Amino acid sequence: MPFKDGTGPDGSGPRTMGTGRRGRQGGAAAGPAGYCVCPSCGERILHTTGVPCTSVSCPKCNTKMLREV
Repeated sequence: MPFKDGTGPDGSGPRTMGTGRRGRQGGAAAGPAGYCVCPSCGERILHTTGVPCTSVSCPKCNTKMLREV
């Protein structure tokens, strides 16, 4: 039996939010693909799903990496 707001059990009701992904702290999530980049030497490594780039140290200069946008 559908609800009066149109959502019903099949979930086909109105969508009020966008479909974009949201990251932590309300920022946009970059998704699973991409690279981590060293802000000091420019070294790029493949991003590992589930591991934030900021928790990875650069293999060349040991600086914390940043996510490439």
